[in-house]
Amino acid sequence: MRELPPDTASLARGLPECEPGSLVALGAHGGVAAAPAAGLDLLFGRDEPGVHIAVGEDDPRVSRRHGLLHCDGQRWTIRNTGVVPIRLPGSQLLPSGHEQPLPVSYTPVFIRTGPGREHLLEIRVASPAEPGPPAPPPAPPADPAGRPATWELTARERLVLVALGQRYLRHEANPQPRTWNQVAEQLAELQPDQRWTPGAAEDTVREVRARLARTVAGLTRDQLAGQDDDTLNHNLLVELLVDTTVVPPDLRLLGNPPGTG
Repeated sequence: MRELPPDTASLARGLPECEPGSLVALGAHGGVAAAPAAGLDLLFGRDEPGVHIAVGEDDPRVSRRHGLLHCDGQRWTIRNTGVVPIRLPGSQLLPSGHEQPLPVSYTPVFIRTGPGREHLLEIRVASPAEPGPPAPPPAPPADPAGRPATWELTARERLVLVALGQRYLRHEANPQPRTWNQVAEQLAELQPDQRWTPGAAEDTVREVRARLARTVAGLTRDQLAGQDDDTLNHNLLVELLVDTTVVPPDLRLLGNPPGTG
């Protein structure tokens, strides 16, 4: 097991170098990578000296040892050893004392301790080693449309999009964009000097949709006649999540962020 560098990016964007089958876990203030080994346990919770990954350090509702990541030599599981349920993608709750296998993929998990307060732990399991000689790395796919790896956003655009698409970033089941009124109300609380209105939030997102529509279909009414803003915003948010332009740690921009405790 090794600690991750302090500048490790969101695991939604990929894995740091690690052995096949490894588990990488990242909290707000650091994380670890561990190669698969039978009987290996990684602890997470708010008792920073006594756990491998600190989560919710200043939140007393997070248990000192809130969860356990266990390897049986081949697969990894997550177990809730705390009091508050752990929320998995798709709004699935993992109650205290329950265990769940982890997929070979990216899994953000949340510990919600009250209205507007939750803590994020990013988990990613690397693919196991393939039998035989290693395959050569795949060539990068051609992109005739010139689509970038991730889209560039201004700080203002990112903030509005995170407020609009926070249900997507929390990996809720069947997420939908928030309303312009909800977005404006939240942003006005965060930035009372900015005079946020529903129209200002809407204009910001429409500018992003129009810019991306040069290479991405389904973002404007010209491309999808008769569709409302919810449909166009849904398409935009899916695009931004799939290419990891926005990632779950961006929820920290909303001021009641996961993982800052």
